[in-house]
Amino acid sequence: MEEVAANPVVQENIIQWAARFMNEGGVFMWIIAIVWCMGIAIAVERLKAYFKFDVDGASMMGNIKKNVIGNQVQDAIQSCSESPALLSFVMKNGLKRANQSKEQIQDALEASILEAVPKIEKRLSYLALAANLSTLLGLLGTIQGLIQSFAAVAQAEASQKAQLLAEGIAVAMNTTALGLVSAISLMVVHSVLMARGEKMIQEIEENSVKLLDLLATKKGSSSMDKAA
Repeated sequence: MEEVAANPVVQENIIQWAARFMNEGGVFMWIIAIVWCMGIAIAVERLKAYFKFDVDGASMMGNIKKNVIGNQVQDAIQSCSESPALLSFVMKNGLKRANQSKEQIQDALEASILEAVPKIEKRLSYLALAANLSTLLGLLGTIQGLIQSFAAVAQAEASQKAQLLAEGIAVAMNTTALGLVSAISLMVVHSVLMARGEKMIQEIEENSVKLLDLLATKKGSSSMDKAA
């Protein structure tokens, strides 16, 4: 009975499987992995920046409106200065010109928006580039694997054909798989970041118009009170 017992099957852990997967795929696997890691690094940096730049626009605008109506513009400016959000930056620059003409307030707001938007869109194009590169590198690795397989069938000795054919197929399939996984994940993250960035830009533009209207209305009301 002891002789009949089979040897236990050695099972790979996830690290061993990943190492074998990468090695069987050839050099393009490591290039795709580097591109993937760079894309992830960009995504993490953008997520951290968005958490810093974003703010509850409705709440901030409500606080600014209360201060402006109460003739406490400096308090509104101070409140905006304490926040690192881009909306706060734009609102602060508009509030600093509260006593000037509507056109001057609008110029300050537009200039601030032009300065804020690139900070939101920064490096997003590189994330899209990393996704496209992953797809193309996976395709290039697939072609390399197919060339290797065809060469094995055409030139190798009969005893080596099976092994070389299997190696070529592994290169083709592994690079395709990793390239697609990298590309899909980066494209999803890119879409999420784009949507959040567009939301912040729309919020900045919307509240800028509201602030311009508020300051112009407040200034008009003050002029009428003085005339009366």
